[in-house]
Amino acid sequence: MSALPPGQRRRLGDSLHLRLLAGTLAWVLMAVLLAGWGLRELFREHIEQQLQAQLLLQLDQLSAAANSLPGGDIEVTSAFGDPRLAQPLSGLYWQIDRLAAPAGRPAAAGVLRSRSLWDQTLDWAQFRRTPSLLTDAQTATVAGLLPDAQGHTLAAVSRPLQLPEADAPPLRLIVAADGALLSEPIQRFTTMLVAALGALAAGLALAVLLQLRLALQPLQLLRKGLSDVRSGATPRLQGRFPSELQPLVQEFNHVLGVNADMVQRARTQAGNLAHAVNTPLTILGHAAAQAEGPLAELVREQVASASRQVEHHLARARAAARQATGLRTPVQPPLASLIRTMARLHAQRAIRFTLEGESADWDFLGEAEDLMEMLGNLLDNAGKWAAQTVRLDVRGQNGQLLLTVEDDGPGIAQDAQERIFSRGERLDERRPGAGLGLDIVRELVQAYGGSIEAGRSALGGLRMQLRLPGATRQQ
Repeated sequence: MSALPPGQRRRLGDSLHLRLLAGTLAWVLMAVLLAGWGLRELFREHIEQQLQAQLLLQLDQLSAAANSLPGGDIEVTSAFGDPRLAQPLSGLYWQIDRLAAPAGRPAAAGVLRSRSLWDQTLDWAQFRRTPSLLTDAQTATVAGLLPDAQGHTLAAVSRPLQLPEADAPPLRLIVAADGALLSEPIQRFTTMLVAALGALAAGLALAVLLQLRLALQPLQLLRKGLSDVRSGATPRLQGRFPSELQPLVQEFNHVLGVNADMVQRARTQAGNLAHAVNTPLTILGHAAAQAEGPLAELVREQVASASRQVEHHLARARAAARQATGLRTPVQPPLASLIRTMARLHAQRAIRFTLEGESADWDFLGEAEDLMEMLGNLLDNAGKWAAQTVRLDVRGQNGQLLLTVEDDGPGIAQDAQERIFSRGERLDERRPGAGLGLDIVRELVQAYGGSIEAGRSALGGLRMQLRLPGATRQQ
């Protein structure tokens, strides 16, 4: 994941993964909540209808059991099947009210009532009809809510009844049940529903995470492929991609191919131009070398400067082209060849050149010619100053190639370790050279995005350490 600029916070919209995850989880949560609300309402309606059906059944049984006695009295001739009606304050009740009585007898509430009411009487004046409960216009049955003496809300159904006897008073039959018979099943159902929907939501969330991971995995592979192309590990995108991404991969590989061809043509043209310029410069240099005088000396200096500039800019062009071509060079073959060449070059002084470290395990992300030019200058310079030994050590460090050239010569003072990279700087005029080699090496190293530094060698002489772009050797 790319780093954000300083002071800028990451927002939700910055991540495709987070946007998809947040959107999907929001829809899942909404769907689960709506499903939970709908199921709870359906269950509540079912329980209400079931309770009302039970109350109507009890009301029918009460209507059938009511009988008129001489003198206008009422009796219930048969027992009910539900044992809760005989249990005090069980939550299920029935009651018979006399609405009016012949011979001037006043209306009375609770002339007969179930044992479950104990010493309570239901007050019909507090009855409230509710639109959510059904009513039956044919039998004048009504349904609603009715409080008991303890303040509990009861679901009640009521029906007027006129017995056939001449002296039978008009009656009101009431059957009621405690609201807990509704709330308790609904509460239990809600608890189980929340647990079930919570497990479902968790499962869906995990499924969404897995789906997003699988769906976005090809993008991670694409990103890794682009990183490999940028680092030079591969010249083009490789691997199997979904059909939706395959056209993008093909187009990108086509662009990489076109870009590589353009870079190659540009490098060829730069090489041709350098060759065309070097030829007359060489002729001028030879002519000036055979002449004496101030003019010949000036021509030699300017020819050397022009040749150096051509080589410098050509080297920078090659280094910059590496970013586009993904060039890799195995380290060991050119360095081994360079060690043999330097040993022959300094054979008269019997200088021993050695190659140590992990050269077989690393690639240089650049051209072999550039690597040999940089290390050739350093090894040749070390060979001029060494007493007996020059050592080249190759290591990998933090994904970079670390090359160290050391000699057992006299070394240089610490305050001069930076001046040796200056153009034309020579610390000992008795040694051959123009003082341009280390400056060229540093510019070429910097063109590759690396670094070079001088220090004291463990062998007693000078240590030159280069950091260059590298990668572990591909098998």
